[in-house]
Amino acid sequence: MQQSFIQDSHTHPDSKIKLLRSLAQKDPLNNEAIELFRSIVYGYYATNKRHFDWRQNPQPYNVVVSEVMLQQTQTDRVAPKFKAFIERFPTFQALARSPFHDILMLWKGLGYNRRALGLLAIAQQVTDRFDGQLPSDIATLETFPNIGSATARSIAAFAFNTPTVFIETNIRTVFIYFFTPNNKAVTDKELMPIIEKALDKDNPREWYYALMDYGVMLKKSVGNVSKLSAHYKKQSTFQGSDRQLRGRILQVLLDHKTVNSGAMLELLDKKDQSERIGRIIEKMEQDALIVVKKGIIQLATHPNR
Repeated sequence: MQQSFIQDSHTHPDSKIKLLRSLAQKDPLNNEAIELFRSIVYGYYATNKRHFDWRQNPQPYNVVVSEVMLQQTQTDRVAPKFKAFIERFPTFQALARSPFHDILMLWKGLGYNRRALGLLAIAQQVTDRFDGQLPSDIATLETFPNIGSATARSIAAFAFNTPTVFIETNIRTVFIYFFTPNNKAVTDKELMPIIEKALDKDNPREWYYALMDYGVMLKKSVGNVSKLSAHYKKQSTFQGSDRQLRGRILQVLLDHKTVNSGAMLELLDKKDQSERIGRIIEKMEQDALIVVKKGIIQLATHPNR
């Protein structure tokens, strides 16, 4: 099916974009508009596809690891971490039986460390409940930690080539750019019928790769189109944030294994912020990232079990 969508080299892409927008303005679900849209996206992808390890070998475990890593983190940071992670923890079973300390050591640099904890919990559940085999059913996938509706559908598409419908930042960018370029506060609800109509049901995995690659190109060439989305939120500043301090606390524990509360304040150079640090540590304990006993702080060993 993909070959029929390849861009006609005799037509300049700009003229195709103008024609597509004209057709979409009248009816975004128009068959001609959808077919033209596919030809543009697949035409770009034919010569500009990106290559990642998780794409080269889209087995379920690789897909789950990559999808969790890619939540709120760019591909250029994920790619080397993914390779090292898969080499160290090659299966759900290997990950499930590993100490959290070892997992966190490899996760460093990706941020949002709760994702590492969530990934460990996924591996434990797949191992304990499903004999190490990731279920393909979307409703079951949604029961796993760190896997919401969109992630469950993306895993189904990439791991099992299931024709599911989902949206993420790059996909949103592409559909806004072509179908609602003059609108503001575009909702995902408005875009979903178009996404469903445009889906290549014969090869959803490759289609979503193509959409994402086109979205990355748009962000580099025309800017952040996602600002037109009603769901757009500017990322909060990292420097000086609680999120940065959480990362520093975890690094202290990776370096020292166990630390008392007073030493933690000294190592963080935050003696004047004991209340703030105490609040962050309390939340980290609630999240099962760390364990605190009699003022001694350490990483959780085998959380979730």
